[in-house]
Formats: sequence, C-alpha cells, structure tokens
Amino acid sequence: MFDSLTERLSGALRKISGKGTLTDNNIQDALREVRRALLEADVALSVVKEFIERVRQRAVGQEVKQSLSPTQTFIKIVQAELEAVMGVANEGLNLRAQPPAVILMAGLQGAGKTTTVAKLSRWLKQNQKKSVMVVSADVYRPAAIAQLQTLAADVDVSFFPSDIGQKPEAIVLAALKEAKTKFMDVLIVDTAGRLAIDDEMMAEIRRLHEVLNPIETLFVVDAMTGQDAANTAKAFNDALPLTGVILTKADGDARGGAALSVRQITGKPIKFIGMGEKSDALEPFYPDRIATRILGMGDLLSLIEQVESKVDKEKAERMAAKIKKGKGFDLEDFKEQIKQMQNMGGMASIMDKMPGLGALPPGATKMVDDSLFRKMEAIINSMTMKERVNPDILNGSRKRRITVGSGTDIQDLNRLLKQHKQMQKVMKKMKGGGLANMMRGLSGKLGGPGGFPGAGGPPRF
Repeated sequence: MFDSLTERLSGALRKISGKGTLTDNNIQDALREVRRALLEADVALSVVKEFIERVRQRAVGQEVKQSLSPTQTFIKIVQAELEAVMGVANEGLNLRAQPPAVILMAGLQGAGKTTTVAKLSRWLKQNQKKSVMVVSADVYRPAAIAQLQTLAADVDVSFFPSDIGQKPEAIVLAALKEAKTKFMDVLIVDTAGRLAIDDEMMAEIRRLHEVLNPIETLFVVDAMTGQDAANTAKAFNDALPLTGVILTKADGDARGGAALSVRQITGKPIKFIGMGEKSDALEPFYPDRIATRILGMGDLLSLIEQVESKVDKEKAERMAAKIKKGKGFDLEDFKEQIKQMQNMGGMASIMDKMPGLGALPPGATKMVDDSLFRKMEAIINSMTMKERVNPDILNGSRKRRITVGSGTDIQDLNRLLKQHKQMQKVMKKMKGGGLANMMRGLSGKLGGPGGFPGAGGPPRF
C-alpha cells in the first residue's frame, strides 16, 4: 500500500537526514521533494499546497532551529502533518441510537459497496458483538440483491429479502420494521450505485435518508481512483449529510492520493479502509499508523493486532508446549506458520507493516513473492509424516521423490530445509509461540512502532 508515495517521501527524508544542520535552503529542497512526491501520488493540489505551507511554517520556525536533532524534528513535523491531513485519530462508528442503529451506505457502482456491507457486518459482529441485519435497496443492478444475500450468509448475519419490483423506500421501511421486531442492534442498508453522479441517484438516496434518519451515512469509495475519490466524496457530501468515508481496494493503491485528500476536501473522517477481497479484510483507519507506514516506519501495532486476531491461539499454545518439552520445531509446524502468514494477507502485507523498511532500496518490498511460500507448502505436502517430523532422514532418493511430487527442484528443497533450520532457532528464542511471540519480541526490541527512515534495515528473523 502507498508504495510509490513511500519511496518518494522516504527518499526525500533520507536526503534531509544526511544533513548535519538544517538551513532555509536545504529545508526548501526537502519541501520541494515532498511536494513532488505528493503530487505524483495523485494528492489533490489544494491539499498539497496547504500541507507544504504548514510544514514550511513549522520547519523554518523555532521548532526546528532550537531542536537538538533538527533532522529528526523535521521528519516528525512531516509525520504530524500527514496525520493532521488524514484526521489525527481514528473516529469510530457512532452506534448510540435506539436500536437498531441504521447505517446507510452510499457510493458509485464498482466501488465495492456491497462487499463492504458484508465486511462491516462481520467487523461489527466480531469486534463490537452486535447483532446485524443487512438489506439491499438496489433494484437496478442485476443480481445485486442475490449477491448481498450470499455475502450475508458467508459472514453469518441476518438478511432481509427484497425484490426488484419494490420501491427502495418501501424496502428499507419494511427492513427497519423487521429489525425492530427481531431486536437487531444494527441495520445496514446497501443502496444503488451508478456509473457516475446523477440527479436521479442523488434524489433517491436523499429520500432514503429522510425515511430512515440513519445514525451513520458512510460513503464507500475506491482508493485507486486517487484524486477523483476525493472529488466524488465531496459531491456526495454536498448532497447528503455524510458522517464518514470507507476507502476500498487500498491494498492495490500504490499512490495514496485518496487517503491524503478525502478528509481535507470533504471534512469527513475516513473510518475504515479495505485491504483485500476477503470478508475480514476491513480495518479501522488510524491516521497515525497510516502516516508511519507512508514514511516507511512500519505499523507494528496493527501487525500485532493482526497476528492476535488471525493466529490460531490453540495451535500456537500447543506448539509452544511442544517446543518447551524439547520436541523441537518440525516441518509440519513450519507449514502451519506459512499458513498463518497467508491468512494475514501474505508476506507483502506483513512487510508493509514492518518497521525499518523505509531504509530499503526503492522497490525492494515489491520483490516479495508469496508464490515462494506456496512452493514451500507443496514441498512439505509431498513428504511423508515421518520425513516432516525428522527431516534429517532425507537422503538423495527421498529428495528426488519429493521434488518430483511437488514440481520443484533440489535447490528449492535444500533452501526450504535451510530456512526451516533458521526458523527452529527463532522459535527457541521466542519460546515456541510462533508469529504471535515473534511480534511481541519485536515490539519489545523496537520500543513500539518507531524508527526513522535511515535508522537501519528491517529486523532479521
């Protein structure tokens, strides 16, 4: 996420961090680089101008000149202003209403609105312990209602049936009555999208807003549309009293223009960010964490939370107990760790949140290929259980059988065995808990999600 913006900003800040002292001249050079980075990330020009001016005023003033570490102070100013542009702190959903709390979802067609309804339902159910009902008022798009019904079943929330022959207002009023009857905590309404903003669509969603009086009106927008995302959000905000924004497809957004423009142009907070296609790929939007990721400082807090929520704790405890008893960390355990990394979005997703990656050469993180982990899993699956438990018995003939069965070669197998040995050493140090203990250990060593670009490379496991 935000790869190109991270590369440009990290490069600009590395230049400034190489200076012994800061002068008006080299601050101007750094500001020019930062400005160029933001414009290339498709951040709205008005946002860039205000951002650079605020940084300039702070950087050329006493705040930097009186600092014992002016270069780090300059970087902190950039980080603070990035946070300010995106909203300073996470603004959660306001569900303080007579149940059911109604959430109205708005957005253009193709932004991922229906999928986001399902993701938000799952998040509310799992993290807020809310009972949720969903309903589709989209009577125009073919199969929209059936799609939401399928997604609701996948995330195990209540679905209120509707029909394309009904009026949208009649659908939502019937759903609201049903949600009250069933004592639902939250009702999420999926509305019709269009390929472009038009008066008819705006009039319809305004009528829905009037009859529902929702506690939250969320605009769902595709992050990959960059500056257009902010402009579309503004158009909706002018027509509707939006309470927040959800950015979708942020995992495919290398630029980051939407994340840095939406809040300032609309005045509305980004409340959630979609980071993938799976139903659990929705995260609360924390401006401070996103700012550190943009600056290449990582986001260890989110990484630890991700590990805690997606790692199977029972399996981790069994593995820890096994290693403490001196039974070692075998290839079956190694395969389980690979699966856990894949559940977390793969190695690229993990590296995106790792501190210190701002010091890597530009484009280095793009070289991570999760197909390597799939290849490792295929190799282990081609082994017998005896070989997985005791890889020392692997002789030439066994290795040939395994590589033929997995479609790999001897070099791949030897590389896997070497990496397994390295992982064994890590597990002993981390008391056998796997990824969860590894992240906690990292957090202790790094003192939290810190480190400035240029402070050293990524941690080595």
